[in-house]
Amino acid sequence: MATARSHQGTSRTGGVEGHHRSGGTGRRGGRLRSFTRALHFPVTGTARGIRKATHAHGAGESGLGKLIELHAVNGAGDVMITIALASTVFFSVPTDEARGRVALYLAITMAPFTLLAPVIGPLLDRVPHGRRAAMAGAMLARALLALVLSGAVITGGIELYPAALGVLVASKAYGVVRSAVVPRLLPPRFSLVKANSRVTLGGLLATGVAAPIGAGLQALGPRWPLYGAFVIFIAGTVLSFTLPHTVDSAKGEDTALLAADEEHLHGPHRKPVKRPGLRTVGIAVTHALGVNAAIRCLAGFLIFFLAFLLREHPLAGQSAAVSLGMVAVAAGVGNALGTAVGAWLKARAPELIIVTVVAVELAVAVTAALFFSAFLVACLAAVAGFAQALAKLSLDALIQRDVPELVRTSAFARSETLLQMAWVLGGAIGIALPLNGTLGMSVAAVVLAAGWLTTVRGLLSSARHGGRTRPRVA
Repeated sequence: MATARSHQGTSRTGGVEGHHRSGGTGRRGGRLRSFTRALHFPVTGTARGIRKATHAHGAGESGLGKLIELHAVNGAGDVMITIALASTVFFSVPTDEARGRVALYLAITMAPFTLLAPVIGPLLDRVPHGRRAAMAGAMLARALLALVLSGAVITGGIELYPAALGVLVASKAYGVVRSAVVPRLLPPRFSLVKANSRVTLGGLLATGVAAPIGAGLQALGPRWPLYGAFVIFIAGTVLSFTLPHTVDSAKGEDTALLAADEEHLHGPHRKPVKRPGLRTVGIAVTHALGVNAAIRCLAGFLIFFLAFLLREHPLAGQSAAVSLGMVAVAAGVGNALGTAVGAWLKARAPELIIVTVVAVELAVAVTAALFFSAFLVACLAAVAGFAQALAKLSLDALIQRDVPELVRTSAFARSETLLQMAWVLGGAIGIALPLNGTLGMSVAAVVLAAGWLTTVRGLLSSARHGGRTRPRVA
């Protein structure tokens, strides 16, 4: 009996002790899980916040949220390659030699691109069922070319230039396809302007985040930003295939002609075509496209001209790199603000918005030419970024309003190709021009004046008549 009680007491004691040990282990496990969650929260919390922002207001259900995230990846990868190439071609040598190297870069990359650009839009028109694959291919091509460039930036070999051309063509091809995809992913009650502003803003924010990271990687060595670009573009390749299958649908689509009407057809379409009124984009769109081309030409010009001008004559008390960074930040802030204002204004009188913002930009350019100073250059960069974003969103609104749905996707893609060609032309002018601030700002004013004066009358007339009476598709 005593022995039995002893065993029973021992059993109860052991059970209590086991319970305490189990409770202690559970508490330690709970603390460990809490600590792990605390470590993961900055990553998972940020990811959830980004997903919540990009998928808001129906963008998640329509697939637009995934396109916003993909465009953010695209912007981050592009800025990594830009940092690596700028440091290799531009900052690593004296100004005179850098000018020659950048001119060579333009000659080898931009000149072929000018010939290829008109082909990109029509070529992609022929593969409307493979847009996800086309975007993934553009991402994968840049990932592989980033590895090629990682060797070229060390050796300085000639392969740097064809690889850079490949990156440029792949980037612009992605841009054209992305423009064609947006109309397919509009959430309910979303305008094309609002959707494009969201996509653009996502890319700008990602660029702003990736730029300092790229600069930090550049400090480790010239190859590291390119390795970062490789990882980013591989992620973009995978993300491209997560877009909805609707982006590959071309049901009910046709090819657009960038002409006002059947009396203004040019090139291979001089002869009357079937349904010319349906396949042409209208006077308002052609005028808006013309003035946007002038703005984009100015953007390309300012990038290259100010890069060399501020390197030779930096802002007061600042180094060349800091001066360029300040002007780039001013342009980026202006662009982001223009995108935000465009989303707020939506499609209110897009012709008047274009006329107004370009008039303001022209006034700032004339002021900078007459009273040239570093402050006015920074102001022009900010206003140029603002005007480019707002004018482009207004062009999107006009395409949505005036171009039939049958050819809207094609019109969007082809107009983007034309704007990219204008940017190339502006960059070439910026390289060729002597480094005289007053002269440069005068050229900037002339470019804008040409675009504004040749289109203002048509845009104002279109605003008075309300454009074509096309059924709107929200």
